[in-house]
Amino acid sequence: MTNDVLERLMRDFLSTPAGELTIGWQGGEPTLMGLPFFEKAVALEERHGAGKTVGNGLQTNGLLIDRAWAKFLKKYNFLVGLSIDGPEEVHDHYRVLRGGGGTHARVIEAARMLLNEGVAVNALTVVNDHSVRFADEIYDHHRKLGLDFMQFIPCVETDPSDPGRSAPFSVNAEAYGAFLCRVFDRWRADFRNGVPTTSVRFFESLLFACAGIPPPDCTLCETCGTYLVVEHNGDVFACDFFVKPEWKLGNVMEGTLAAMFTSARRREFGDRKASLTALCNSCCWLTLCRGGCLKDRLRDPRDRGVSHFCAAYKMFFEHAGAELQNLAVSRRTQREAERQRRARVALVQSVGRNNPCPCGSGLKFKKCCGR
Repeated sequence: MTNDVLERLMRDFLSTPAGELTIGWQGGEPTLMGLPFFEKAVALEERHGAGKTVGNGLQTNGLLIDRAWAKFLKKYNFLVGLSIDGPEEVHDHYRVLRGGGGTHARVIEAARMLLNEGVAVNALTVVNDHSVRFADEIYDHHRKLGLDFMQFIPCVETDPSDPGRSAPFSVNAEAYGAFLCRVFDRWRADFRNGVPTTSVRFFESLLFACAGIPPPDCTLCETCGTYLVVEHNGDVFACDFFVKPEWKLGNVMEGTLAAMFTSARRREFGDRKASLTALCNSCCWLTLCRGGCLKDRLRDPRDRGVSHFCAAYKMFFEHAGAELQNLAVSRRTQREAERQRRARVALVQSVGRNNPCPCGSGLKFKKCCGR
């Protein structure tokens, strides 16, 4: 990305009236742009984002992370998504250097460097045909390393040698379903006093859905389109999985992000997710999965428009759906109790315990409603 595109992007994005904004820096590998690029980006945020809260996220494989990077990321409160697939034998099965040799040791070094510096780090773990067999090992590996925030990303790609099927390294639905069930059991067993001690993004997003609140994970939403993607040349798209000419919304050098986000073309893209098969529309779990990610319906033609992970989600919801509903109810109850507690504290502070109760009983507040 050139400086001209970066400056135009930042000026346009930060002109929005929203008080809180988030930028996710991805690639390829975004650290290849070098630290000076991100120092300039932060300087532009400070210049054009006065009075706003701007959050930054960086998704990286960690291979270029050094002390300078770690200090910068901590100073500006970046949330780092670190690509790490588990123990060495799992991670290095696919994540190898071009000249040979695994990358696990270097990623571990980066993780420790970031954590020691106090950077917020999430583990981004791809679940493929190999790693899907090691749910316990991956979960334990991340926890031992101090990566208590985890995101599991199931892999499905079209086979380039046979477009009629998914690539051999893709994970099949039944194996992924078993993986999710096992990770859920580990996650639930680690609760302390009713509170999770680890964060698994998929499970926590489902708690939102169970509570009737739009989930933060866009794959669980009824429609797509909660963000915009800006490519290195300024081209704008509605989703990073659909950076294709037919879904280009415009270019930051020629139009505004606000206009592109509210455009009919962006809405058309988003509404495609809500177009489901009869099988999905009749499913008792529809309000939770919403058909899954649109890309997962297209990568393997044999799925015939249904999510490649449909069987996985059914297996998981049958295993954990009731417990998720119970947890959502419990959280609502806890939030309401906390709301009432805060209201009570505020009332005590405003009335005073020894003053007449505002209900008109004639008693002192501490003997009446303040009891």
